[in-house]
Amino acid sequence: MNMEQIKRQALFSWAAVAVLALLCGALAILQYKWVGQVTRAQQERHRKELQIALTNLGEAFNTSFAEAVKALRPADSQVESMGREEAYAARFRQWRASGQRLLFRAVALAVPQEEEVNLLLLDFAQGRFQPANWPESWSTMRQHLLARTNRGGRPPPNDLDDTLLFEIPRFGRPPHPPGTPDGPEARPGEQEWLILELDGDYVRKSVLPRLIQEHLPDPGTFRVEVTQRGNPSAVFFHYPADDADRAKLEADATITLFEPNLARGLGMRRGGKGPPPQEPVMSGPGRGRWQMTVMHASGSEESAVRRARWQNLAISAAIFLLMFAVVAALMRFSRQAQQLAELQMNFVANVSHELRTPLTVIRTAAHNLKGRVAANPAQVERYGDLIQREGERLSILVEQVLRFAGGRVGNVIREKTPVAVENVIEDSIRASKLSIENARLNVDKTLAPGLPLVMADELALQHAIQNLLDNAVKYGTEGNNWIGIEASPITGQNAHFVEIRISDRGPGIPHDEQDKIFDPFFRGRRAVMDQIHGTGLGLNLVKKIIEAHGGTVRVHSEPMKGTEFVIRIPAAPPELQDEFAHSID
Repeated sequence: MNMEQIKRQALFSWAAVAVLALLCGALAILQYKWVGQVTRAQQERHRKELQIALTNLGEAFNTSFAEAVKALRPADSQVESMGREEAYAARFRQWRASGQRLLFRAVALAVPQEEEVNLLLLDFAQGRFQPANWPESWSTMRQHLLARTNRGGRPPPNDLDDTLLFEIPRFGRPPHPPGTPDGPEARPGEQEWLILELDGDYVRKSVLPRLIQEHLPDPGTFRVEVTQRGNPSAVFFHYPADDADRAKLEADATITLFEPNLARGLGMRRGGKGPPPQEPVMSGPGRGRWQMTVMHASGSEESAVRRARWQNLAISAAIFLLMFAVVAALMRFSRQAQQLAELQMNFVANVSHELRTPLTVIRTAAHNLKGRVAANPAQVERYGDLIQREGERLSILVEQVLRFAGGRVGNVIREKTPVAVENVIEDSIRASKLSIENARLNVDKTLAPGLPLVMADELALQHAIQNLLDNAVKYGTEGNNWIGIEASPITGQNAHFVEIRISDRGPGIPHDEQDKIFDPFFRGRRAVMDQIHGTGLGLNLVKKIIEAHGGTVRVHSEPMKGTEFVIRIPAAPPELQDEFAHSID
């Protein structure tokens, strides 16, 4: 694969990424619209289902109330045969014998007499009605019934909504002497009223929670509130019980309670001619005394669906961002692969050139020696030096390539043994002696006395230091002839190191290249422009060798102020220092 193919593949990858981004954006817009359509349909369906469930709950509550009232109301024939008080008391005792829980905490009869309405209060223990004074809390009911005794007047406004009192009239004809014609006084009307005071605590703690559990789907996800229909701020019931202090939310479904037509549901009849009697307080749909509101615990149905829509949109956005991140990563990896391919191709070209040059020199020198071109010993010696120098250069190149290949499979170093750093530095300088002498450099060596031994592969460590020395010779001696090498012991956190510094006073390394110099195949701009021989593997091998020893390598460089490489290698354990110190010396 050549560079043109690599570039074409890169352009194709960028085009594919652009198309994928456009497709993802279009899909995100379509999904947003589709989610909106689905959520609106889902919202409507949930609201209808909730309204149906709430309607069934209201019917069950109203039915239970109507049945309780019907059980306490005697038939007209019972009243005529047993007498008014005894008939109602008998119905109560019959209800009590059934063992059912009574919905009312007070039961009474209100009997109109001349210009007054007398009150008879039921004694639950004896099962009898006893005359009683009107309680203060029932004064509104008394005024209401007094107004209704006016047969020719209009019924008063319903001002009982803020009470738990209900009046159930019994219609009939008043008694009159036989044979007398029917007059206005003989017209049918309300003969008495059964007064019922609802047991609010029982309804709040037992009846309504039970109905909610039975009729609402997943009741734990809803808030329920019962208020006066005409005064929503007057709250009678909360579900759950600890919900009283929470702010009101938008309702999802609403019904009214105490709504059945008692004149029909309780079997009441209207006899005779003339205007119909007064309607009970609960007659007619939509005129119930209480209003029950249901909403989602986290907000209204619309709010919940809106949140679900935004959640779906957020998930879609997250998926889109994830896809974008993956695409970006692929683009980056593709770019890195392209750069690596370029570096590898440059490496192959550089290695080919580096191999060809010493081989050509060696072949030429050997040919001249074989052809006896060199006629005197001085020429022979010069050709021998040339062959030796190029052979060493070739050996270094082959050694670098082999070590790089070994580093790729984790074999950058061999067995570690206790090593004296002084000896490694001396051997490295000796191996670079030829290039140092040719450049006429002055090596300033400063070694601290008593350096500790290090556990190292001596040949690999020597190769790393020699690479740094060769780099200093090639790149750091422009305009000067100085190279410095120092070694000193360093004590860190619970560990001891030997620190080696190799520095020069050359032009330095540009800041934008300092993070890349340890990458394989990388060569700086100056090395490329000046056509300095190299493969781009030296510093990468240095880093791998030092890190394989458990050490670190870093660089300090300023433009026109030189470069310094700092190596730190862990010292050998104390028990090995004394054991091997004398043998190494």
